[in-house]
Amino acid sequence: MSGDLPLSINIKEPRWDQSTFMGRAQHFFMVTDPRNVLLSSEVLDDAKSIVEDYRNGIVKPGLTEDQLWRAKYVYDSAFHPDTGEKMLLIGRMSAQVPMNMTITGCMLTFYRTTPAVVFWQWVNQSFNAIVNYTNRSGDAPITVNQLGAAYVSATTGAVVTALGLKSLTKHLPAIMGRFVPFAAVAAANCINIPFMRQRELKHGIPVTDEEGNRLGESASAAQQAIAQVVVSRIGMAVPAMAIPPVIMNALEKKAFMKRFPVLNAPVQVGLVGLCLVFATPLCCFSLEPELQESIRQSSPHTTTVYFNKGL
Repeated sequence: MSGDLPLSINIKEPRWDQSTFMGRAQHFFMVTDPRNVLLSSEVLDDAKSIVEDYRNGIVKPGLTEDQLWRAKYVYDSAFHPDTGEKMLLIGRMSAQVPMNMTITGCMLTFYRTTPAVVFWQWVNQSFNAIVNYTNRSGDAPITVNQLGAAYVSATTGAVVTALGLKSLTKHLPAIMGRFVPFAAVAAANCINIPFMRQRELKHGIPVTDEEGNRLGESASAAQQAIAQVVVSRIGMAVPAMAIPPVIMNALEKKAFMKRFPVLNAPVQVGLVGLCLVFATPLCCFSLEPELQESIRQSSPHTTTVYFNKGL
């Protein structure tokens, strides 16, 4: 080993204590740092080299612990945790805040006309399809047909939901119409994610022990993972799509907003950004009996397994 940095640092786990709120907050601020979107390929490849070398017992001369952790989070922001491939730019966690701010803000702003509803629901589902593909769990390939079916189904579901609810809210208070985009997004998530990851439901996703050693593939874990992602996606949308409409409904009655209607979209986008919340639900699940037996034979001391649920 060269250099003075010890090899005992566990970079498989987050740097901060995940049993505390501040530890989880610091971790997710690093994971979703929008500045990582601007990093060049050279910086990303250098971070990958540092992380992979360290895992193999090689320490770059002069490397500090802070530099190692920075490389780890840069690596995690751009490379898939299971396949190791470089992810599509707008599908990365670091792109979530700027992309969701813009798209969600526009969906909440331009909801009054049918063409606007159709256009922004299409844009949102196109973005979601990219995110779902980029962050699929495990090393399960997705065919073009599966990708197309999920995309068309989710877009159709979102547009039909949005237009249907839009017509139903015509005779209700104006504020009710502002919540139509949220209902459309929730419906689309229930369609898009299972469709996009249907191969995982059939063949399973990798499960590992505490040390990261692969123990097998579990369809039960895939079902749990996809359910968690659907619930968390809808839950994450609640603050950003439920709070701004209430605030904007009040602001639009103010004189300065009536005088400068062009501010509507920027204010809406800003409010969405302030309300974005990232959630990672945790729960227990049971593996298939045959996989449990296989693990008992190959790793008798393993009582808990782990899986990457995807984004």
